[in-house]
Amino acid sequence: MHPASTTTAAVRRQIGSRHRTSAPRRPSPPPYPSPKRMKLLTEVMEKAAYAVVEREDYGDISCEQCRSGERAEELLLCDKCDKGYHMKCLRPIVVRVPIGSWICNKCSGDGQGRVRRLSQKKIIDFFRIQRCEKDGIKEKCRSLQDCRKRRRRSLVYQKKRRRLLPFIPSEDPAQRLKQMGTLASALTALHMEFSDDLTYLPGMAPQLANQAKFEQGGMQVLSKEDIETLEQCRAMCKRGECPPLLVVFDSCEGYTVEADDQIKDLTILAEYSGDVDYIKNREHDDCDSMMTLLLARDPSKSLVICPDKRGNIARFINGINNHTPDGKKKQNCKCVRYDVNGECRVILVATRDVAKGERLYYDYNGHEHEYPTQHFV
Repeated sequence: MHPASTTTAAVRRQIGSRHRTSAPRRPSPPPYPSPKRMKLLTEVMEKAAYAVVEREDYGDISCEQCRSGERAEELLLCDKCDKGYHMKCLRPIVVRVPIGSWICNKCSGDGQGRVRRLSQKKIIDFFRIQRCEKDGIKEKCRSLQDCRKRRRRSLVYQKKRRRLLPFIPSEDPAQRLKQMGTLASALTALHMEFSDDLTYLPGMAPQLANQAKFEQGGMQVLSKEDIETLEQCRAMCKRGECPPLLVVFDSCEGYTVEADDQIKDLTILAEYSGDVDYIKNREHDDCDSMMTLLLARDPSKSLVICPDKRGNIARFINGINNHTPDGKKKQNCKCVRYDVNGECRVILVATRDVAKGERLYYDYNGHEHEYPTQHFV
């Protein structure tokens, strides 16, 4: 054979080997299947999705914190354990319905509820919300009780409804003790006893004299929701969770009160407390902190609160000079008389957002304009 032809054949074999592809070899099956590793039950339960059995009736749900089934419109149901919690009983307080499902602190483990996809079926079933068609327009049909729930189904405090907010106490217990210590020091300096209630002593006005129906021209009635908020504030004070306020001494203004944390508009600051007496018995009293409680049609039945021997922090909140524009600008709270279950009560409420370190002031006169304030700082 010619050497050139031999070389040509070798080149062709090399080129052919570059373009030829061989079929993939299949691995031979093992003689027996390989053993599978079984997962532990704890690993399976950690990744397993939870399930809640829907009840037919949620009327017996009660709050796990306060053990009360009242204020059903404020109950949140945990999507894991199916237990209920009032929004105000949670810490921190929940001010609006979470978007999606909600998990309580115990089930979440980290103290914060997880937010999942939008799932409001349980809330809709809880409020028994129904829809029907009428003349091509969707309308919500409910019983009289469900209509009342619809009017207050919005769980966000809206300013236009003028609903009162509970104060939020400081989280640090040591800071709360400091706040209460400043109040105790001021009360001791004035030889006063602490009292969060109206007191009725012999020789003064009896409790039967304190009736809102005696008010001349009528008295505004505190709504049921606001009464519950007021009672919540009283319960917190009894547990030592006081409002974030400090009593400080000023060389010009004397004892005064300043915010120890941010306070939102419409927050309840305190209820005016002290001894209740007839105005006629206090005509010559020089106490500068008496508060009008009842202006009766019969002047002899009008009542005042006298915090000269017993009182709380409301005693130290100063008034404004309402004769000057600068004095009026300082006002950040107001004193309002309410009909609370037929009894006259006086409540101090923030009228705007108050910053930390800002002092509290309100108009001593309200709408009466009889108390002289031109000498106020």
